[in-house]
Amino acid sequence: MAEIKRSLSFIQLLALGVAGVVGSSWIYTNSTFFDTYGAGGMIFGIALGGVLAAMVALAYSELTTLFPRAGGEVVYSYTVLGRRAGFLTGWMLIGAYISSTAFYVTAFGTLLGRITPAMEQMPLYTLNETPVTLPVLAAGIVLTLIIFAMNWFGVRLGAQIQVVMFAVMVIIGLALIAVGFGAGAPDNFLPPFREDQAPAQSILRMVVPGMTYVVGFGLVAVLAEDANLPPRRIGRTVLLTVVVAITFYCLVLLASAWILPWEETAGMELGTVDAFTRAGYPILGWGAFAIAILGLLTSFLGLFVATSRIIVSLARVNLLPRGLATIHESSGAPRNALLFVLAVTVILGLLGPGAMTWFLDTGGIYLGIVWVLVVATKYLLPRRYPGIRREYRAPGWAPILGAGGAVLVIVMALIPGTDMSLIWPGEYIVLVAWFVLGGILLLTSGRMGRDEALTELLGPYKAQLDQSLGSVPAGATGEPGASGRGRRRAEGGPAPEAGE
Repeated sequence: MAEIKRSLSFIQLLALGVAGVVGSSWIYTNSTFFDTYGAGGMIFGIALGGVLAAMVALAYSELTTLFPRAGGEVVYSYTVLGRRAGFLTGWMLIGAYISSTAFYVTAFGTLLGRITPAMEQMPLYTLNETPVTLPVLAAGIVLTLIIFAMNWFGVRLGAQIQVVMFAVMVIIGLALIAVGFGAGAPDNFLPPFREDQAPAQSILRMVVPGMTYVVGFGLVAVLAEDANLPPRRIGRTVLLTVVVAITFYCLVLLASAWILPWEETAGMELGTVDAFTRAGYPILGWGAFAIAILGLLTSFLGLFVATSRIIVSLARVNLLPRGLATIHESSGAPRNALLFVLAVTVILGLLGPGAMTWFLDTGGIYLGIVWVLVVATKYLLPRRYPGIRREYRAPGWAPILGAGGAVLVIVMALIPGTDMSLIWPGEYIVLVAWFVLGGILLLTSGRMGRDEALTELLGPYKAQLDQSLGSVPAGATGEPGASGRGRRRAEGGPAPEAGE
């Protein structure tokens, strides 16, 4: 079977990662967060959430360095935790990513509607009290087809366009930062918190939404097989993605609170966009709006590509129909998987932003589960494969702290009455339905022997596992029976399925 073509450079991989993280709404909805938590609460909360995300990214870096294969988290969890965990990881990622791509179908036209009222004409239908208009739907479907077409002949063209859009975002962001700090004053930012809230309370309440701002860093791991880079450098890029994204967020937001008193920005409709316009820099106000548009486009592109790679990894081991793993010989593109993503994105996108919000809000839970599974994989890896040689090891227990933050995201979403609670009953129905559908697919999916499955998932990196199991001296792990299990697997005997 043909392999995915390794064509991404370091800059392209980083651009796909960072631009896939830096979305759209943060730069014009920050007025709402300023009003709720104060400018300091929002900025420091995002920074703390970013630190927790970076701790999880350390585990990603270690595992990506070992196994730079399409599907990222699916590969790690299947290899160490077993078939069920591998499917759960992939199904959670598909749920989160498809929810976002489908939301972008109408979000693009809705965002354009802020500058042209024509997008709000010709309503077609209303779902969840939100109308869907023909111009909005047409613009979104055309955009989806363009993104699909850019990847039909391989990821290289899309990556090149992503680099250009990412560069424009950075240039505009630097202009906002320079003017914000140069023309503004620290008195506009100070005091940074609301008078009726304790600083610690404001920051901690923003940590959970702050973590959701950087969940897309896993794109780098998912696209590892597309990268023409040494494994160690791919692993480092995962962590660098988080650092760059959080730095960009915090500096642009701080500039927005520096250019005008943040209390004024808190009362505006479009946050940073309105703040720079009112401060006398309308061109930069439009620049901030351009970041919103570019953020949507880059996130859409990155998630569209990543979803196809997750589907490929699941199909390689018969957890989805085998034909979805087919790679086109000359282009190196997973065309069947891309067609599947296109179809599902458009079908769900037809529901409109009102209904898609139900799907989108459950994404934090799905990604929180994935983070926990990845961190568990990192610590269980040396127990299952005690002789494996790791070029990089995540330091200490930092990833566990990050996983604790992920658990916090899940708990706050599931418990009614918190700032992050799911909306009853729609979003709880979507959540339960997604798990039920996944359970049905798992029960009806085809079976594959573990050794064959790992060969499909890991490709040439499968040899590392075989060597690790054959190189452990008897009793070296200090676990009863460990050396016996290692000998049986090294000799080609059957190995029990983890988690089965």
